[in-house]
Amino acid sequence: MNSEAIKVSQLTFSYDQKHSLFKNLDMQLQMGNIYGLLGKNGAGKTTLLRILSGLLYSREGRVEVIGHEPGARSPELLSDIFFLPEEFYLPALSALQYQALYAPFYPKFDGQQFLQHLKEFQIDVQQKLSALSYGQKKKFFLAFGLASNAALCILDEPTNGLDIPSKSQFRRVVAASVNEERMFLISTHQVRDMELLIDPVIIIDDARIIFQREYSEISKRLSIEKVNELPIGKAVLFSQEELGGYRIVTEKTEADESVIDMETLFNAVIENPDAVNNVFKEDN
Repeated sequence: MNSEAIKVSQLTFSYDQKHSLFKNLDMQLQMGNIYGLLGKNGAGKTTLLRILSGLLYSREGRVEVIGHEPGARSPELLSDIFFLPEEFYLPALSALQYQALYAPFYPKFDGQQFLQHLKEFQIDVQQKLSALSYGQKKKFFLAFGLASNAALCILDEPTNGLDIPSKSQFRRVVAASVNEERMFLISTHQVRDMELLIDPVIIIDDARIIFQREYSEISKRLSIEKVNELPIGKAVLFSQEELGGYRIVTEKTEADESVIDMETLFNAVIENPDAVNNVFKEDN
């Protein structure tokens, strides 16, 4: 399998004739990664995911997903993509009935994996799916998607509706499911939910990608720390006041890696994208 899972070139998309949501968007994503697509509500994340899934069609440009044009919706491609939307419908079937009906669409579906994930998420295999809470439905759908063993798993706001223990379970099972022949693209505005899971990080704003870096790059180039007072004589890329001082982002001067607070990084990039990206210029 080609290691390049997604290739987007000069993508242009709009919902009407007057305003382009995307214009000349470029993006390349590789297998073996858990990409985090971060952005505010309305930034264009869901639209991009739907284009990649073949549910929306680009006006101009080229979109290639696992060697296929998603808009053609070929069975070969659709059987290797699992898309978990933020809003979805589940019928009045049990988990096992749902499996019998829909698993055949995924040639690599693993029934034992499915049962294991349902057990981890504490989903009763006999209960009607339509009677589950929103969070339980999401966990069921996630269990099904993981067991599909689809090469590309696209998850849109997957932690919405999950309680804190379920979010921890989500991070654990996704991290254990990625391999060199599989890729996850996770869209969220709940940045803290994705810490220690996503890598690389993609930040989208105003329907364009304004930042895309691997975690190791970020931790070598940026320092995020809490200080009592803003430093004098040191360039601060971003600061936010909080209880007892300030949270600041600065360029690192040492060669070691540091822990990155993903929410602070996100806020820094949204507020001052040029300054943050300039730190990485020599890497380009």
